[in-house]
Amino acid sequence: MATAWNPWRGCHRRSEGCKYCYIHKGDARRKVDTDSVVKTDKFDWPVRRNKKGEYRVKPGGLVYLCFDSDFLVEDADGWRKECWDMIRQRDDLHFLFLTKRIERFRACAPPDWAGGWDNVTVGCTVENQQRADERLSLFADLPIKHKNIICQPLIEQIDVGRYLHGVERVVVGGESDRNARPLHYDWVLDIRRQCIAAGVRFEFRQCGTHFLKDGKNYTLRVKDLAAQARKAGIDC
Repeated sequence: MATAWNPWRGCHRRSEGCKYCYIHKGDARRKVDTDSVVKTDKFDWPVRRNKKGEYRVKPGGLVYLCFDSDFLVEDADGWRKECWDMIRQRDDLHFLFLTKRIERFRACAPPDWAGGWDNVTVGCTVENQQRADERLSLFADLPIKHKNIICQPLIEQIDVGRYLHGVERVVVGGESDRNARPLHYDWVLDIRRQCIAAGVRFEFRQCGTHFLKDGKNYTLRVKDLAAQARKAGIDC
């Protein structure tokens, strides 16, 4: 069973892929300042216990960590150690976080990280070739046991083939916004070919609001983006 843990919320735009970030858009609707990074009332959520002394979060689940922020955001440097302590304590859960700040990983990792922890997957997010080359060249050398590459939102054709050694999964998705940059299906298929050649799992997570396939430009509803990607049936 998968669930979410957001020990803090808020973030800062980092690169081109952040232009239509769902966090900023959601906060704008609620009139919340996204640039204010603050602890949430769920900060200690993974280690909370019920009246019987049992963990409220049952063992064996997948925890999506910090999807309302970036786990490596600078503003949270004073809180992250406590989070690592809880992740260490809950080695019966698997934690997944995504980051556009992979260059900060070594400075942010716990002192006993060594070759990585079995219960943590790190997803390095890239959106174009420039960011792929910048971030994945660093990601490739990091001691992380479970690595994912997240090409979402994908805003141009990219080559990640040289960075796939040691990667478990590549996820591809388009941008969601009425002004979104278009996602070309050929770009998706090209990354899929790279993954197949390297023996890496591939997942097409969502189409873009503007989706180009076979010379046609489709405009899709946000609620249909993931379903349309699944309908393509190209995960492998």
